[in-house]
Amino acid sequence: MLDKINELLREVEIFNSVDLKEIEQFRIKLLSRKGLIGNLFSEFKNVPPEHKKEYGAMLNELKDKAILKIETLTVSAVKEENKINSLDLSLPGDPFNMGSRHPISILMQEIIDIFSRIGYNVEEGPEIEDDWHNFSALNFPPDHPARDMQDTFFIAKNPDILLRTHTSSVQIRIMETRKPPIRSIFPGRVFRNEAISARSHCIFHQVEGLYIDRNVSFADLKQTLLFFSREMYGEKTRIRLRPSYFPFTEPSAELDVSCNLCNGKGCNVCKYTGWLEILGCGMVDPNVLENCGIDSQEFTGFAFGMGVERQALLKFGIRDIRLFFENDLRFLNQFSSVI
Repeated sequence: MLDKINELLREVEIFNSVDLKEIEQFRIKLLSRKGLIGNLFSEFKNVPPEHKKEYGAMLNELKDKAILKIETLTVSAVKEENKINSLDLSLPGDPFNMGSRHPISILMQEIIDIFSRIGYNVEEGPEIEDDWHNFSALNFPPDHPARDMQDTFFIAKNPDILLRTHTSSVQIRIMETRKPPIRSIFPGRVFRNEAISARSHCIFHQVEGLYIDRNVSFADLKQTLLFFSREMYGEKTRIRLRPSYFPFTEPSAELDVSCNLCNGKGCNVCKYTGWLEILGCGMVDPNVLENCGIDSQEFTGFAFGMGVERQALLKFGIRDIRLFFENDLRFLNQFSSVI
C-alpha cells in the first residue's frame, strides 16, 4: 500500500492541465467512490495495527493534495475559458506601426537594381583587409604619395592589416580568382580616418563597379554611367566627365550630373554651377590587371566608384550626413513610405 500511495502522490504533483474535461477525468480517477484513493481507504482495514497511524496519515495527505490540486486547476481552467470566451473575434486587430528601411539601404538597393538590369553581379568582401588588396595591388607602391589621399585606420599591432578604405579591394579579390569576362558591382561599408562633419564621416558606404573583357573602351564606360545617371536622377539628366587622377585607373575621370534640384540653372547645393559630382571612374590601369594575373594585352576594362551617402544627400535632399548614423526615429520615419 505504501508504494501505491507514493505513486499516486507523484502523479498528483506532476498533473497539470487547463482543460476542464481532463481535470474532471483526473478527479473521477482519484476521488470518485470507486476511484484509486477510495480503493486505498477500503484496503486500509487490512493494514496491520502497528502501521495504521503511518498509513492513515499518508492517505489523508494524498487525499488533501489531490483535492487542492484539482480545485486549483479548475479555477485556472475556468478563468482561461472565460478569457477566451470574452474575446470578440469579429473586432479588427490592434494597429501597430510598421518599421521603415534605412535611407542608405533604400538607395543601396536602388543602385544594385539599376546595374542588375544591365548584367552586373553583386559581390562582397571583408571589411578588415591587408595592404596588398587595399593598396599595393591597386598600384599604390609603399611610398607612393597617393596613399595620403586616404587617411587609413591601421591595426596597431599589425600595420599590414587595416580597415578597408574602399571596396576596390573586393575588385582585386574577384580578379585574382576569376577569369574575364567580369561584370560586377561591389557594395559595402568603408572606413577613413576623417573628421566628422555635415559633409564627411569616418564610416560611409560605397558601390564600385568593374567590367573587364576584350575590347572594352572608354565609350562603354560613358554609356554605362549615362544609363545609371538617367535611371537614378531622371531621363533628362545630363552628364559630363572631367579628367582626374586615381592610381588604379588610366585615364581617370570624375562624373558630374546636372543638378536635379535646380535643373542645371544653379543653386546653393550645386554652388551655382548647375553640376554635381557623384563618382570617380576610369579605365583599369594595366598594372592592376597584371597584378591580378590578367593579360593586359588581351583584356581591358573600366571601373567606377560612388559614395552612397552622397547619392542619398542628392536623392532625398538631405543636408547633413551625420543624420544617417544617429538612429533618430524622427528622421528615419520619414522614409517609411519610400519603396
